[in-house]
Amino acid sequence: MGLVELRVFESRGWEVDLAKRELRARGSAVPIGSRAFEIIETLVEAAGELVTKDDLMRRVWPGLVVEDNTVQVHISAIRKALGADRNMLKTISGRGYRLLGDWTTQRETLPVRSALPERVRSPTHPFLTNVPVAASALVGRETAVQQLRDLVSAYRVVTLTGPGGIGKTVLASEVARRVFPALEGDVLFVELVSLSDPGLVPSTVAHVLDLQLHGDEISPELVARAIGDKRVLLVLDNCEHVIDAAATMAETLVRLCPQVSVLATSRELLRIEGEFAYRVSALEVPAADLEGSDDGLHHSAVQLFIARTRSLRADFLPQGDELPAISAICRQLDGIPLAIEFAAARAATLGIQQVAGRLDDRFALLTGGRRTALPRHQTLRATLDWSYELLFEEERKLLRHLAIFAGGFTLEAATTVTGDTESRVALCISGLVSKSLVVLDVSEAAPRWRLLETVRMYSLEKLAGGGERGPALCRLAEYCLALFAPFAIESELQSAIDNLGRYRRDVDNLRAALNWAFSPAGDLSVGVKLAAITSDFWVALSLVSEACEWAGKALEGMGEAVGTRSEMVLQCSLGFALIYTQGMSPHACEALRRALALACELEDFDYRQRATCGLWLFSARSGALNDALGFARGYEEIAKARDVQSRATAAWLVGVPQSYRAAHVEASEQLRWAIDHYPVLWRRRDMIRLGGDVRCSALSHNVVNLLSLGQLDAASRTAGIAIEEARGTNQPFVLCVALWSAGFLAMSLGEHERANDCGEELVDLASKRALRPFYAAGLCLRGIVAAGRGQPETGIEPLRAGLGEMQAARYLLFYPCFRTKFAAILGGIGCFDDGLAEIEEAWRFSVETNYRWYMPEILRTKAELLALLGSSEPALIEDLLRQSMGQASAQQAAYWELSAAIGLAELLQGQGRDKEAVAILSSIYNRFTEGFSASRVKRAKALLDQLA
Repeated sequence: MGLVELRVFESRGWEVDLAKRELRARGSAVPIGSRAFEIIETLVEAAGELVTKDDLMRRVWPGLVVEDNTVQVHISAIRKALGADRNMLKTISGRGYRLLGDWTTQRETLPVRSALPERVRSPTHPFLTNVPVAASALVGRETAVQQLRDLVSAYRVVTLTGPGGIGKTVLASEVARRVFPALEGDVLFVELVSLSDPGLVPSTVAHVLDLQLHGDEISPELVARAIGDKRVLLVLDNCEHVIDAAATMAETLVRLCPQVSVLATSRELLRIEGEFAYRVSALEVPAADLEGSDDGLHHSAVQLFIARTRSLRADFLPQGDELPAISAICRQLDGIPLAIEFAAARAATLGIQQVAGRLDDRFALLTGGRRTALPRHQTLRATLDWSYELLFEEERKLLRHLAIFAGGFTLEAATTVTGDTESRVALCISGLVSKSLVVLDVSEAAPRWRLLETVRMYSLEKLAGGGERGPALCRLAEYCLALFAPFAIESELQSAIDNLGRYRRDVDNLRAALNWAFSPAGDLSVGVKLAAITSDFWVALSLVSEACEWAGKALEGMGEAVGTRSEMVLQCSLGFALIYTQGMSPHACEALRRALALACELEDFDYRQRATCGLWLFSARSGALNDALGFARGYEEIAKARDVQSRATAAWLVGVPQSYRAAHVEASEQLRWAIDHYPVLWRRRDMIRLGGDVRCSALSHNVVNLLSLGQLDAASRTAGIAIEEARGTNQPFVLCVALWSAGFLAMSLGEHERANDCGEELVDLASKRALRPFYAAGLCLRGIVAAGRGQPETGIEPLRAGLGEMQAARYLLFYPCFRTKFAAILGGIGCFDDGLAEIEEAWRFSVETNYRWYMPEILRTKAELLALLGSSEPALIEDLLRQSMGQASAQQAAYWELSAAIGLAELLQGQGRDKEAVAILSSIYNRFTEGFSASRVKRAKALLDQLA
């Protein structure tokens, strides 16, 4: 028998009962955590006065250091409990909090007798816990543990949700162990996994709490009354298969026992009042582009893999390519701890690479969990079987069909594939999300969901096992045909490109549909249609190699589609793709000629433009400049009567071959007109239609004219603008052209660092995107830069390899230039015969193809080689230099004329003909109005000063 003072604060239907430690709304208890209640108690006793954060911390967490975010968690819990009256708790920014309202106090002193006998407590262990000791260190969860400790003291029901194997039980156990020393109450762990009858939940809880209840039926209410006012944190583990009974048990305890809190683990929420949902996230995995770096060691998934492998093999330390393989394993397993532990166990016996190479068969491979683990945690398949068997039949069917979406899905996509109504599919998706089998992708503006990869592979097995896979993939292909249709309609192409992000999200689904269509079990006619419709999409996505792959497969199985619009589209797509990925192969030319013939036959002006531009591109890059100019002039005639975009395109087509035929003035005028008049609005569309960006390409190729004409500063500015604009297009092949042009300019001006930067970026970009011809150009730049830095032997191999690649790819637009540079380097190291042979080959090619613009340099380099050789025929050397100057003068190519004049002036100086040397060199040098920092221009000035 004793006395107790009852104090209850009341305002506007709210009651704060200090004796029972309850917050009540109109007489009904509102669940709230112990620490959160202590904050309310402090605020209500302050009678509306400000309570600072420091005061709260001293009162609620005496002797402990807590962070501001911990206080915020509890304030948020109180506001959630207050519901519509959340504004009663006011935050005074930077100072503290006030509880508003006119609070009145009821006081009464009553004798009390304990309703139930207290259990006898040991003096040394006044409170009880049965939470097992941790079997191993918890990896990557320290932040989660701290967050959950705060949540458990702020909310009376906290539920950890997530898919099987994510680590809910391990995390809840660790939180319980951390909370126990400061709780001043019991912390008890109730394992529900073995229950087959939901009706046994109350008796199981009573048994763990040692309540000694008897009778035929033990109800949640009976358990709650037996607990009474004891302070208990109850961990209800694995609730999903008895979810209704577990929810009723938790709700009853929270309602009737003011000092009981519940920490639950379940694959779906309890859905009871006052519950806080905490979704347990996967461990951190390295991004795909970080797999090859040591940064992987900073990710918790990799740390867990290494720790578990080391526990089974003490000498384990990742070596060489093992760390990237571990990162890839963790990524493919979605960062799920249980799956990673299985993989680590196998890696300890089979090796890292064996595990990495066999993850497609992960359900057979990833077995052998701890012997003491639950049966469903001893293999990866058993873990998913447990979740699958708990689903309703409609949910199982939907989960199986959702597995075909490799790239996530929308409600519309899921409805199309299942053939069910949208409302029923939406309801099932909601159920699968709540059961942690489907994930809502919150990064998307519109609702979109996905399956974890392991869940998807499991569901694919179920789909195939039931004979449903083929029909489901056929419906996926039909969905993709409708989704990507705007890419095949000329009037809608620009809009589709502008909304590319919308389509990019479904790229993996498109691949799945195409792979099925072209498989032995698929439908070739559907594959042909889908490949044709999406040919522009792949280019828009900068995946030219895939455009090549799908067009090639479709054309192999055309069947009745021969001669149709689909064949025309695919032939054109294949021709362009082959040019960019393999070079000027005969196959590319054949495809483009077939596309042009079909376009004329079908009277399709769009594809007549496309195929013509493709053939022009093929001719120009293979060095057939006369053919390229012929295609350009033909296009020019058609474009005269059409819009400004067509006329600007015609000017570009004419200007490029004329640049290399050395008609520099006309070429520059044509390219400038294209640059000034091309409507930038259409550039993204035309990059796909015409195989290049008209404006960037015109800028890049005009660099050749400006350099030749001696407008060196203008050439440098133009090259810079071309690269800047090319980066903005986000198209690798457009940027490659700009880098190639800028690199050649820098090489010609003696700017080795700039040439090196362009060359290395070109090599890197082209190798990543499988753009073979541009990779060859990058290798050539690398070799020339090495020679320019005084390392000619180092430069020979990349130059030889690059030239070989150019020949193999038939990408010859700059071929004579690089071959001439190669000849000069060979001569510089004493290989004169080889150098002269290279010069003769460069000259032969230039004559045969009308590649006139570099002829002055070829002649000058030949003279330079003969001079190095110590030729006994100075007249021949002089004649070559005068021929070089004559050709350059005829082309109005002042820069090449100056280059040859420097060589001739030095030759004449050596013969004592200084006045003649000055006359020749000064007449050309004095025409220059810019570019005085270029190495050759400075060399000319120094020579003139010396001769003077």
